[in-house]
Amino acid sequence: MAAVAVSKDSLESDSDIHITLEDQQKINRFARQNAKWEELRDDLKHKKGDLQNLEDASDDLLLVEDESAPIPFVVGEVFVHFNMEEAKEKLEEAKSKVKKDIESIEAECTNVKSIMSDLKTQLYAKFGNSINLEAEEE
Repeated sequence: MAAVAVSKDSLESDSDIHITLEDQQKINRFARQNAKWEELRDDLKHKKGDLQNLEDASDDLLLVEDESAPIPFVVGEVFVHFNMEEAKEKLEEAKSKVKKDIESIEAECTNVKSIMSDLKTQLYAKFGNSINLEAEEE
């Protein structure tokens, strides 16, 4: 998470810099957008993992020798048995949905990063080195 910090000592030493209500609102908005971006990034990571699992399941279906054997498929919290064709259809539908979710999350990430970039530019222009909006190293 990015650190949002304004050093009071450094601001007091420079009499030209004052934190206005508008500045504080920008700092708070940046912090909220950063938290949202972190959450979206985690969601994206999980969705990509889900997509990989679905692709692995599709690959595993190719290895099934007995095409008449029922294929267990998770629906919610239970397993439902489908024939080979139905299982392939369900996997394709699930992959399609996850891909759409990934696209949606990526678009939202781009929007949030744009907002953060604008706020960062405005805040660094006013506060310079007195504010730190960079992500912490993990």
